Amino acid sequence: MSIRVFSVFLALILFSSSFLQVARCQSDPETDVVEGTGEAGDLGIVNDDVQDFGSDSFSPAPGIETVCVFPKNPSKVVAAGEESELLVGMKNDGDSSLNIIAIQASVHLPFDHRYLVQNLSVQAFNNATVPPSAQATFPYIFGVSKFMQPGSFDLVGIIVYEIDQNPFQSTFYNGTIEVTEPGGLLSVESVFLFCLGIALLALLGFWIRGQIQNLSKKTKRAPKAKVEVGTATTDASTDEWLEGTAYSQSLSNKSKKKK
Repeated sequence: MSIRVFSVFLALILFSSSFLQVARCQSDPETDVVEGTGEAGDLGIVNDDVQDFGSDSFSPAPGIETVCVFPKNPSKVVAAGEESELLVGMKNDGDSSLNIIAIQASVHLPFDHRYLVQNLSVQAFNNATVPPSAQATFPYIFGVSKFMQPGSFDLVGIIVYEIDQNPFQSTFYNGTIEVTEPGGLLSVESVFLFCLGIALLALLGFWIRGQIQNLSKKTKRAPKAKVEVGTATTDASTDEWLEGTAYSQSLSNKSKKKK
């Protein structure tokens, strides 16, 4: 019975760990983003009343390459209600300089991007340019809502820029992030797994104790050694008490026959 219960608990913890395991998306290939040789002017996070560039869709300009790096968070785990940072790298292989206008991102459901979960903050730039044949890196700080449920979501990030006063945009990231509860180490999943591990260890201790008790019982039930009984001697007082009886007469007859 104890072995069956132990197997059930082991299967339960394996199922829970696989179900509660934090999903990790495959990281992008490590790409070194070189600081731009062009002038990157004043940077600033703008207020919420700034234009939502996500409502307008522009095409990417030819000769422009983008890359995204999470410098302090390669696993792309974002705590709800806390700030996260990523770096957007741009490479201008075109013939004209480009002016960086803003960076914006949004959070969507992974199975259908038509379902928007949250529009993240817009970060605007002043006098940030990337000359031809140059590279530049731009930081983007964002934070998802503290009320967002933990789980896997898709983050879509765009960078809006101008070339010869014509607006363009490029998608620098379109992949999965993992949203976790705020509070770091103490989360519902970690507490549950910790309690389940303690219960499993306790069950294992009871099972070992039961095996030891069964082994001790088998040892106590081992057969005892036989004791040999020798020939009993007749006490003299017993002979006197049986004197004159049929038993004494039979004994005397046997002794005469032996003689």
